[in-house]
Amino acid sequence: MATINPYQAYQQNSVMTASPQELTLMLYNGCLKFIKLGKKAMAASQIEDKNTNLIKAQAIIQELRYTLDPSIELSASLADLYDYMYNQLVESNMKNDMAVLEEVEGYVVELRDTWKQAMILMKNR
Repeated sequence: MATINPYQAYQQNSVMTASPQELTLMLYNGCLKFIKLGKKAMAASQIEDKNTNLIKAQAIIQELRYTLDPSIELSASLADLYDYMYNQLVESNMKNDMAVLEEVEGYVVELRDTWKQAMILMKNR
């Protein structure tokens, strides 16, 4: 019989019971986690780990882009920003460019913090 890691069970349960707003926040936080791990691996010249983590960050950016509602005016601007961030992550990964990676990290932090504020405002309505 397989044993279940309690942390993994908690994570899975958190995702399964989260609201769409909470899931978006989880995506932003996950993207930041993988960017930070990619930066750490890049600094340590651990190419495989850098590549793995930056590809995960790229996948999250793609997922955020796919979830945009095209009927909302802001979505077009966000789609352009997500495309830019994705392309910058690819470039940073290929060229080992820490500055580009830090630029994307800054955008993700800003988007995540803005999303948190929006969640608070929605909750207080």
